Amino acid sequence: MAQLKDDCFVGSEALTPLNEALEDLAARLSPIADVETVALSDALSRFLAEDIVAGRNVPPHDNSAVDGYAVHFDDLAADGDTRLPLGGTIAAGHPLQEAVERGRAYRIFTGAAMPQGPDTVFMQEDVTVDGDQAILPAGLKRGSNRRFAGEDIEQGSVVVAAGQRLRPQDLGVIASVGLDRVAVYKPLRAAVFSTGDEIRDPSDQAPLGCVFDANRYTVMAMLQDQGCSVDDLGILPDDETAISSALKSASASHDLIITSGGVSVGDEDHVRTAVLGLGKLHFWRLAIKPGRPVALGQIDDAVFIGLPGNPVATMVTFMRVALPLITLLAGGRDISPTCYSVASAFTYSKKPGRREWVRCRLLRGKDGVLRAEKYSSSGAGVLSSMVWAQGLVELDEDRTHLKPGDQVDFLPFSEVSK
Repeated sequence: MAQLKDDCFVGSEALTPLNEALEDLAARLSPIADVETVALSDALSRFLAEDIVAGRNVPPHDNSAVDGYAVHFDDLAADGDTRLPLGGTIAAGHPLQEAVERGRAYRIFTGAAMPQGPDTVFMQEDVTVDGDQAILPAGLKRGSNRRFAGEDIEQGSVVVAAGQRLRPQDLGVIASVGLDRVAVYKPLRAAVFSTGDEIRDPSDQAPLGCVFDANRYTVMAMLQDQGCSVDDLGILPDDETAISSALKSASASHDLIITSGGVSVGDEDHVRTAVLGLGKLHFWRLAIKPGRPVALGQIDDAVFIGLPGNPVATMVTFMRVALPLITLLAGGRDISPTCYSVASAFTYSKKPGRREWVRCRLLRGKDGVLRAEKYSSSGAGVLSSMVWAQGLVELDEDRTHLKPGDQVDFLPFSEVSK
């Protein structure tokens, strides 16, 4: 069930800073998705529901880091080469069966368990074999090329924490502690729709005054990229009864309902009226550009999100506002994407007190420095700019001027996609 505690999103004339809003979200929201146990092979990109605690050491025993010869360090001469007779052979998965004798060099392969006694391994490249003897050079330190039990993972330690979106490396480390199934959150069930007499699906004709519905496809794709199970409600007619019926039906079978445009304060819109008639709708005026008006509501157990209508604003507010919310609801814990410091290649001015995102791509100069190049237009309706761009330069509330060479925070699109 959605946990929108206390009416924390009631709108006011004041603009809310983004960080303050996200901190409020993190404190007030909890996962709404159910938990299921799946095979490790089916867990990629799912949110982990429980900590993974190691039931064993990794590696489980001391082992050799190289192909070579295992010896007792105390059998080596202090100065000069040491000659030792060869002992048995130890391969990975085949521990030495006979008792170890002092004063011998045992052939050992990478990953093979160290026998009781020998504590140091010479790399085979450094050893000369003369008949049944190994000639070992001086200079190796005690314990060289020996990996200790638990060196990678100690028994009882948390290997992967709950809330992690499982990556290939996470699955590998979980397998290394002997687990083949994990508890994960089920994907959020999301419904997406558009409204407007001027909106047409790309499969239809668009007469004069009409536009094709780009936002619905963009939002559905971004939700699918986050692992959500997405249902397309299509383009709903501008009729309050029809919209109300569709929303009521969607809320019974979905965790999340998203639309774009037409629900900001002041709009005479059937979506706004329908949502208010079925549940709660709060208007959240954020100190951001593009974007600002974001509607957050609830219909029964489903969370409703209304994004701005301009295509670029739709994408940016999804990435920086809706996505953290969706991540929390889906069971994730990391809602802060990483920005990277690069040099600016452009001049820019903005108002104080507002966070802004500038569409940019990175170019590496002959001096090796990465610089962010700005798209030629800043219009919030220029969706092609998001195709051209590789990410967004994020300018915080206090910054008002930017000149070439200044350091800026660059948010790659890869940081806000799976």
